[in-house]
Amino acid sequence: MHNFKITRQEIDFAGQKLIAETGKMAKQANGSVYLQYGETAVLVTATMSKDVAPDQDFFPLTVDYIEKMYAAGKIPGGFFKREAKPSTEATLQARVIDRSIRPLFPEGFRNQVHVVVNILAYDGVVDPSNLGVLGASLALSISDIPFNGPLASLTVGYIDDEIVINPTLKQLKEDSKLHLTVAGSATSVVMIESAAEELSEETMLDAV
Repeated sequence: MHNFKITRQEIDFAGQKLIAETGKMAKQANGSVYLQYGETAVLVTATMSKDVAPDQDFFPLTVDYIEKMYAAGKIPGGFFKREAKPSTEATLQARVIDRSIRPLFPEGFRNQVHVVVNILAYDGVVDPSNLGVLGASLALSISDIPFNGPLASLTVGYIDDEIVINPTLKQLKEDSKLHLTVAGSATSVVMIESAAEELSEETMLDAV
């Protein structure tokens, strides 16, 4: 008999149901969270070393963003049948998550922390990168790892002269003049990454 103490929360956000669940998977991690938004789902784990390496004068944070073709219901074809090193997109998404959470660790903290974002399902509509930031924040917040969170992340688009929250990937590619990723807490903005087509400063500030 499995001893699962599952905690589950659901909210409606920007037209989609956001589900957060913990207590069932990756229970040996310091903190783990399953997130689902639409039909896209991720599992985020956070672990910490017990001791600090001798003479270590920096904070060793590692973020891995793992995407596999099975998440989209596909099988690799062509010459390379195995999926090995992360793609360029996965590396960039890992850096976005790193930049979002790194400032919220206590000053002087030197234990090694490893955050892993596994993409379990991808519907081709919802961008899983935002779930990565939110999942990392939740996994760290419920763990015993020192972390001054929580924070969340979302994507902002600008379509037909209107700001759109979490537009679909197709809308971002074909219709939006703005692709803004912003991560922040309840009181401050922590990380911004954006690309825009000659939008005014006022519009950019409104989007943030």
